[in-house]
Amino acid sequence: MAGTRKTDEVARGRDCYRRQAWAEAHRHFLAADRKAPLPPADLELCTWSAALSGHDDDFLAFLERLYQLHADGGEPLRAARWAFWLGFRLGALREIGRASGWLARAQRLTEDTDCVEKGYLLLPAVYRQQAAGDIDAALATATEAARIGDRFGDADLGAFARCIQGRVLLEQGQVEPGLALLDEAMVAVSTGGLAPVLTGLIYCSAIAGCSQLYVMDRAREWTAALARWCAAQPELVPFSGSCLVHRAELMQLGGSWLEAIEEARRASDRVARGVDWQATANAYYQQGEVHRLRGDFSAAEQAYRSASEAGREAQPGLALLRLAQGRAQDAVTAVRGTLQATNGRLQRARLLPAAVEIALAAGDVDDARRFAGELQQIAADFGTEVLGAMAAHALGAVALAEGRSEAALEPLRRAFRVWNEVGAPYIAARLRVLIAQACRALGDRDTATLELDLARQVFEQLGAAPDLAAHDAPGSSGGGHAAPAGLSPRELEVLRLVAAGKTNKSIAKQLFLSEKTVDRHVSNIFAKTNVGSRAAATAFAYQHGLV
Repeated sequence: MAGTRKTDEVARGRDCYRRQAWAEAHRHFLAADRKAPLPPADLELCTWSAALSGHDDDFLAFLERLYQLHADGGEPLRAARWAFWLGFRLGALREIGRASGWLARAQRLTEDTDCVEKGYLLLPAVYRQQAAGDIDAALATATEAARIGDRFGDADLGAFARCIQGRVLLEQGQVEPGLALLDEAMVAVSTGGLAPVLTGLIYCSAIAGCSQLYVMDRAREWTAALARWCAAQPELVPFSGSCLVHRAELMQLGGSWLEAIEEARRASDRVARGVDWQATANAYYQQGEVHRLRGDFSAAEQAYRSASEAGREAQPGLALLRLAQGRAQDAVTAVRGTLQATNGRLQRARLLPAAVEIALAAGDVDDARRFAGELQQIAADFGTEVLGAMAAHALGAVALAEGRSEAALEPLRRAFRVWNEVGAPYIAARLRVLIAQACRALGDRDTATLELDLARQVFEQLGAAPDLAAHDAPGSSGGGHAAPAGLSPRELEVLRLVAAGKTNKSIAKQLFLSEKTVDRHVSNIFAKTNVGSRAAATAFAYQHGLV
């Protein structure tokens, strides 16, 4: 009877695995294994279902069992394959000592044999060489891994090694051949046939490579494909968090800020830190970015802190937050320190636009010019359109600060055209403000007014409270007015919603705040405007043209 029950559990586990119901498969295989040890084939299915459902402790334990099973059975190459996966996963979990030990064991088991496992063992070496800055060696190692995969007909190894090879080429500045290899790896993914874990790894690596170079068409296409792949497997855990973070990044860029916060929150809620610490950290950082842009500085501060605690550098977002808070010197110190500790050109390119903005705000035009020049060189070396737009934006802003308004217009307009075509309304609106400043300095007031009006319209639609406050501040290029009663940008936003008849609960939901925070804002509004009721606050809003 017990044997029959075990057979039923195994059959259910196999069926669930075929249907990609990973958590259910893991549960049935585990139940069967408790009754009697699973045979190797089913133990392998159990192992991968544990990995794909986010049960890392079980995944590692089953990998060790598979290793020992094949080692005891006189199958050193099969044992080496499982030792590799142990080392690879432990490395991702930042357990470097254990990872190194298992990889060394796998190396020893394969050293006298020409086998495909040697190709897999080259992959961690590529990452080590990249981390050490030896890009040429990393490229040679990744290329050899791909050759081994091809020679042994291992589609998983071939596709993954090509993806890594493409990433290394991108890092070298060989953009076209690098993207061609990523495209080839993605063809292997899209046609199916690869193991689920390798499929997820390739998706995430390829999207990260395109995002790093701001190749937006591919980043959007492959993020959409990853989202479809994850949606077909509701119980998938390891790659779903990264997918949601990529979607949040693209939503933020496209101006869907509230949706971006929600996606990032889903990512941090869905993936435990131990399963995918990078996705967790990136999700918190992404929340911080949108909170900062919307003027919710307290929420942004907490999100950046959570990102840092999870293992991600909180810059340049945290430095830009300090700048928005009026702490320019703190912003300068933070971004300079991060740049000093960052060597990779693409990593520096991510920091340099903020460094230019912060230096200009602090009045250090010489530093801003130097940062903009470095960004221009990186953009020229890599040759992607968006990197070029980032450099043009920086150069135009520096020229404007130097009083060279005519020289500023061409790069600013060039940057605007690219960001507008990419579908990045916020960045395009900020460029409109700079273009307006240049036009006004050149006496073209009509164009300046038009650009500012269009920029303000975007800021209002997005809820970019700090930009609206800067736009409306006395003496700003927006020619606006100071907020009445000294209300902060967030308080103005809350007051407008109060005047629209919203309850504190609905305001909290709409602005992604806690009810306690909204209660505090409403109390501050009452105190600053010297009113005692929501009706009186609404009247104040209408009297001062806030609604």
